[in-house]
Amino acid sequence: MDSAYARWASRWRVPLGFALGAAYLVLCQPTVTLLMAGGALAAAGLALRAYAAGHLAKNQSLATSGPYAYTRNPLYLGSALMGAGFALAGGSWVLGFALVALFLAVYWPVTRREEEFLRQEFGDAYVRYAQSVPGFFPRFRKAGGAEEFQWKRYRKNREYEALLGYLAAMIFLALKIRLR
Repeated sequence: MDSAYARWASRWRVPLGFALGAAYLVLCQPTVTLLMAGGALAAAGLALRAYAAGHLAKNQSLATSGPYAYTRNPLYLGSALMGAGFALAGGSWVLGFALVALFLAVYWPVTRREEEFLRQEFGDAYVRYAQSVPGFFPRFRKAGGAEEFQWKRYRKNREYEALLGYLAAMIFLALKIRLR
């Protein structure tokens, strides 16, 4: 992986996500049925992100409990589910394809960069963890620690911002349906 590209992707992932979000606001064509189905899928992604945030002590310890026992990247998996849910709710295949392209072009190199950081930070413990837990798609056999979810970590990781974004998007989509 080209480290310069990975640095670029890491720096631009949030602005690119906001650009895709702005295109979404213009292009989406929600219906009640799509909003309910997509909103449920996005809520599942939101719940996964929240659960992961409650197990994550960034740069302090290697997260191996909760959803980290099934996938090394539950936050990104949750984001992918949220994105897929909102793409579905918005009723646009173009937005769905753009989301997949964004994940492949931006989040793939970002995860590789983060893995290298974790390998340097936690050494053999991370290598053993990475060998037993898949990178993205979860294996439904627990392979990690037993640490409990902590609300203080959820708050410290500011995951409530994802909840606020979810609520704002759902309200926007409902209003867009109502005003058509």
